[in-house]
Amino acid sequence: MTTARSLDATIVGGGMITYDLLLPSLYHLQRTGIVRNISVCALNNSPLKALRGSSELHEAFPGQDFTPYPALNEPAERKFPGLYKEVIASMPPGNMVVVAMPDDLHYEVVMDALRHDQNVLCVKPLVLKHLQAVEIEKLAAEKGRFVGVEYHKRFDRRALVARRSYALGQFGTFAIGEAKLIEPYYYRSSNFQNWFVCDRTDPFTYIGCHYVDLVYFITGLKPVSVSVQGVKGSFPNGNEAYMWSHARVAWENGALLSVVNGLGYPDAAAGSNDQGMVLYCEGQGQTGLIFHDDHNRGVAYSYLEGIGPGGSKYNYVSPDFYRLVHWEGPGYMPIGYGYESVAGITLAIHRLESETAGLGPDSALSRRREIIREVDARGLIATPANSSINELVVEAARLSILQDGAPVRIVYGEHPFVELQRGRQKKEKHGSL
Repeated sequence: MTTARSLDATIVGGGMITYDLLLPSLYHLQRTGIVRNISVCALNNSPLKALRGSSELHEAFPGQDFTPYPALNEPAERKFPGLYKEVIASMPPGNMVVVAMPDDLHYEVVMDALRHDQNVLCVKPLVLKHLQAVEIEKLAAEKGRFVGVEYHKRFDRRALVARRSYALGQFGTFAIGEAKLIEPYYYRSSNFQNWFVCDRTDPFTYIGCHYVDLVYFITGLKPVSVSVQGVKGSFPNGNEAYMWSHARVAWENGALLSVVNGLGYPDAAAGSNDQGMVLYCEGQGQTGLIFHDDHNRGVAYSYLEGIGPGGSKYNYVSPDFYRLVHWEGPGYMPIGYGYESVAGITLAIHRLESETAGLGPDSALSRRREIIREVDARGLIATPANSSINELVVEAARLSILQDGAPVRIVYGEHPFVELQRGRQKKEKHGSL
């Protein structure tokens, strides 16, 4: 018999994704009884004050709140880099840590959460090294705790439809395609300028990974080679970054995918970003096509004031990813595949803990491991076990872009690794576990 067990959730990171998706999604799950207490931990309290003071969140979720770490009465300039460790250590086992930090900090937060017997929801990419993903998978299995990676495009209905049709052979076999995701220019004036620098990340690693994961999710094909070249620029604070990137990903059947990314979609333009994907497929005596326009989803609004992203008036408004809408309860509720992705991972963790709440330690651990294997095999939620191609691609991409676009091979086997092609230096084998 399943005993419903609400989860305490701690979000580590108070930035844009927490405001735009994670906190409102958890607020709604709190209303439905899946989540109990919510905490948000950040480097300082400035983003926490913005969250607490948001009129949009107050209107949508009246009476709901979170516990801020650090406290809001601390000096704004004071930083607390290790506070998240104290907060996680104080949580009872079997709850949920939501990792919403810059890409290169995911590993240490995820591992700390697992060491303290917590389940994890992590924004993409999980980590920047395949070996780190292997370590996370191993520790999660040892503890019997769930790790879900928030690749929300997997929950987009068009992706789910395409995945089923591809599996049924209705398109043929993927042969060549292109994808793009250009984030808005105003990101350059945000906190991005403090961490989105050349030696830590790049546009392909940060957002291009969405479409590589999506091609793998739809087709089941593995990528075998990556080449990424970047175009550098400077943030307002002077930090140098890859503002644009172009990637070429080769797949195990010989297919090719071109991926264009950047932080530069005009603030004055319609829509908050520019994104989409086209895949051409080979069939018997004919070809198939998957075309997803993720930029203009058929809804356009012209506001009286410049309330759109970047201050624009005219916007392509996507109703698919995340919106607040009326419902039968108080305030508003979140809808869209962004919310459904967060909810899907949270519900998987809720199931894990509820179904094992009344069992002895050994039986509970065994059952949690069974449930994790079920989710891994189903392949809807990205986990370290079923999406490790992403860490291989990201690792190869970082190696390539820092070598000015040099092609990098992904070699599969018992211990997958990446290596520069044409006999270049740097070969990393992951056989030390």
